[in-house]
Amino acid sequence: MKVIVGSDHAGFRYKTILVEAIKEKGYEVLDLGTQTESPSDYPDHAADVAKALISKQGERGILICGSSVGVSIAANKFKGIRAGVCHDTYSAHQSVEHDDVNILCIGERVIGIELAKDIVFAFLKAAFSNEERHLKRLAKISAIEAQW
Repeated sequence: MKVIVGSDHAGFRYKTILVEAIKEKGYEVLDLGTQTESPSDYPDHAADVAKALISKQGERGILICGSSVGVSIAANKFKGIRAGVCHDTYSAHQSVEHDDVNILCIGERVIGIELAKDIVFAFLKAAFSNEERHLKRLAKISAIEAQW
C-alpha cells in the first residue's frame, strides 16, 4: 500500500517520525510536506494530500496538524474524500471498516507519538467491511456530495 502523508508546521515533527515508522513497516510513502517547521497553511497541505489520493497516487492518506481539526475540514471539501479525526485506535480502524475513511487526521498537540504510531497502524491495517448497511450509508454520503 502506498500512503500519502502531509502536514503543516504544527505537525512536521510527527510527520517526520511517522513517515520513517511507516516505511519501516514496509509501506511505500509519498511525503507531500511540509519539509520544515516554518509556518505554513494547513489547507494547502490538506488539498495536496486529497488531490493526490483522488488522482490515485496512493491508497490512503495521513494528515497531521496541531489539532487535526483544520486538516480534516479542508480535506473533506474534496469529493470522494472521507477524512476522519482519530485520536484512539478504535476510531482509527472502525472509521475504515464502517465509513471507508481514506484520510486519517491526527493532532501533534493532542496525543503522544507512541499513540500516534499505534493509531496510524490501526488505520493502515483496517479494511472496509463492504457490509450492506455501510454501503447504504456511503451511498447517502455520496448523494449529499452530489447535491451540493
